[in-house]
Amino acid sequence: QVQLVESGGGSVQAGGSLRLSCAASGDTYMSSCMGWLRQAPGKAREGVASIRSRVGGAIYADSVKGRFTISQDNAENTLYLQMNSLKPEDTATYYCAATVAPHCQWVASLIPNEYKYWGQGTQVTVSS
Repeated sequence: QVQLVESGGGSVQAGGSLRLSCAASGDTYMSSCMGWLRQAPGKAREGVASIRSRVGGAIYADSVKGRFTISQDNAENTLYLQMNSLKPEDTATYYCAATVAPHCQWVASLIPNEYKYWGQGTQVTVSS
């Protein structure tokens, strides 16, 4: 089992920045990839950014490329999402998640259904 706890959400004006953190505990060695996914009201959950656990190598959704950066501190078992140039359409609940999918050892994944462990979510609201 892997436990995930997000923090760092909040309200910000368009163009602003936020940094999300995700503290992982438990059997973290099991994860092949870690990711940030989000869900806006009335919309399906979508992958935002993903990184291969321990070795790095990140991928991003086209909508956030160049604005968001995912990173990990292996010593602290913490995942981060630096979000810059935020837009109102980035408003959503952001989830930290971990997958044990074997292929993630080679290529990170943005597919929500591939993630087995989820945090409780943190709200990000961007006003225009």
